[in-house]
Amino acid sequence: MVRGRPGVGPQTEKRGQWARLIARGVSNAEACRIVGINVRTGKRWRHGRKRTTPDGRTLHYAPVITSRKVDISERYLSEDERVTIADLRRQGLSMRAIATRTGRSPSTISRELRRNRDPERGQYRPFVAQKLAVDRRARPGRGKIVNELTAAFRGDPARQLVHETIYQAVYRPELGGLHRELPKALRTGRRRRRPRARADARRAGRLVDMTMIDQRPAEADDRATPGHWEGDLIIGELSRSAIGTLVERSSRFTILLHLPAGRHTAEAVRDAVVEAMSGVPAHLRRSLTWDQGKEMAMHADIAEALDMPVFFCEKASPWQRPSNENTNGLLRDYFPKGSDLRVHPAERLGEVAAEVNNRPRKTLGWVTPVGLFERYTREPIG
Repeated sequence: MVRGRPGVGPQTEKRGQWARLIARGVSNAEACRIVGINVRTGKRWRHGRKRTTPDGRTLHYAPVITSRKVDISERYLSEDERVTIADLRRQGLSMRAIATRTGRSPSTISRELRRNRDPERGQYRPFVAQKLAVDRRARPGRGKIVNELTAAFRGDPARQLVHETIYQAVYRPELGGLHRELPKALRTGRRRRRPRARADARRAGRLVDMTMIDQRPAEADDRATPGHWEGDLIIGELSRSAIGTLVERSSRFTILLHLPAGRHTAEAVRDAVVEAMSGVPAHLRRSLTWDQGKEMAMHADIAEALDMPVFFCEKASPWQRPSNENTNGLLRDYFPKGSDLRVHPAERLGEVAAEVNNRPRKTLGWVTPVGLFERYTREPIG
């Protein structure tokens, strides 16, 4: 019997590592390089593929789940746990042994292997199982409006409507309510529900006691005098994380602010700015310019602690902080939009800042920002 060359064995571990890198915002090419796979393999895992068998059947291979992960209760199995279950099952471990290794009950493992098998291949594949579980969890509920409610149930509170049910009947036809083909149900003719702010929601409003950018010293405009800074936040996925950025206008020297757990409250930003700028010589703390974000609600504390005035741009005027905007664009190569910025520790921010500051700039005559900034720290400013 002639035997062909053995095929490539299962790559579940590499695929799981690749998926986690992609979920963190790493590019496909970089994730493939780190894991040690061909770029084409990563593309197949991301988009899935089709294959036609000799008998004319078309087989569909589902893509790996790489979309944004949604925080759910720990009582549900995670994608990482499903990868572990698949690995242990392939090693021949029993359901009870897998339950012991994963800290789950045997009934949970049994139900997972039974309910979330790949319907096409009949095997348990962790990423297909994750997709099946997510799709099942997102099923819509059933609204009360589908019941026939008439005055006959006046004395039956269980069958009486509240105003929310009526709103859902008008605005949520997928729950069994009014069809879009029917005439407009409301006097206003509105087809979309107007959002209402919660009683405890944070109200929009102005920062108090702002000093606007038109009052900033004129010496800051031409960049001839160092010590004038621009600041901003790089925001992560769903605005749940952030990294602070400070850029010195004359040298383009950049400081990255690590915000613990990604929190960008006014208190966290105040503490990070004060801690970072306290190590800067006093003669290089002439001013700080920021936009009107609520993270600067404690700007007075910053100004007092650093003896450095804080100025604010006009609303929707990012061009008034050009150095900072340009630097944030460079930093997006390291911190992609839509990624979770909480995964980057303070050490990583220091590495990125060092790399950016050691890059020669044409606008500086091919001098590095760190070289120019260090010269400013030594030389007196006339």
